[in-house]
Amino acid sequence: MTPQTSQIAARYRRFATTEAAGQAPLYEALALAVAASASACSFLAPLPANRQQPNLFLAALRLVAGRVIAPEELEDLLTEKGADIAAVMQTRTTQTNEPARCATLLPALAQIQDQTQRPIALIEVGASAGLCLLPDAYGYDWGHATLPAPPSGTSPPVSPVPYAPPVFACKTSANAPLPRQHPDIVWRAGLDLNPLDVNNPEDVAWLETLVWPGQDARLARLRAAISVAQAAPPRLCAGDLTRDLAPLMAEAPQGATLVVFHTAVLTYVQNQAARDRFAQDMLNSQAVWLSNEGLRVFPQYAGPETPRHADKFLLLRNGQPLARTGPHGQSLDWIDQVG
Repeated sequence: MTPQTSQIAARYRRFATTEAAGQAPLYEALALAVAASASACSFLAPLPANRQQPNLFLAALRLVAGRVIAPEELEDLLTEKGADIAAVMQTRTTQTNEPARCATLLPALAQIQDQTQRPIALIEVGASAGLCLLPDAYGYDWGHATLPAPPSGTSPPVSPVPYAPPVFACKTSANAPLPRQHPDIVWRAGLDLNPLDVNNPEDVAWLETLVWPGQDARLARLRAAISVAQAAPPRLCAGDLTRDLAPLMAEAPQGATLVVFHTAVLTYVQNQAARDRFAQDMLNSQAVWLSNEGLRVFPQYAGPETPRHADKFLLLRNGQPLARTGPHGQSLDWIDQVG
């Protein structure tokens, strides 16, 4: 292997052993097969670094094959369908859009409304299909408190089409300020480089393909959230956060508290200086900024990293830590409240 393909192989071995192991055995085996295959690594080498990522490649293989392939099928599939796989990787991104993350977002939104005594105007950066723009349409089970979803056909979303809202379970610390009712979100919009349409079968198929094999409960949650969004899709705008966010923020209605949030998005901005500029822009704005990202995205706010927290996200409000959260919304460990 060349130095470049050796780096790709190391990336896939690391993914197999630190991310897929214990979570998705089929992906663990397939990622190890990629790492061991000179031809697979050579296939990936011409792609930009952000297009070589394991989640994208494995999902593209799955989409083109119509199933999760066995490791021994890898090289034959690349020979037969390499152009199709490359096309998927050049046009699609890992827009996972995990709606269960709303279980970690909702307490922060409710707290903001309680403190400002104003309804919420909500913008999501990196909105994908907009499933996380509907936190007030879902039900929640935080273990020691629950919040049922609004009945189908009521606000939000208002629709004559019946749907079954999902209920998201989230293991939550006892000190978290859990709301007794959904916040009043009077306006919402999402920004994404490539928004996905929940009423487009190809986009829905891609979202479903991004769910790892064997995670049946997660797939069921995704499908339930899609059914909610299909009833009344939130507004999604194609654009870049560096030039298109400010005009969108200016559209938020007066009299509402503007909240700009993102989750597992800034990790894909490779340049730390660009991340820091975005953070400073948010801090200088009139909006409340909620960031839910891996600990290394904004190390200046994270504090010392410990092994116990290595696999968690850090929920920030205007740069101040609120909670450590499970990457898929499975846990919420409240740190402190922002006054």
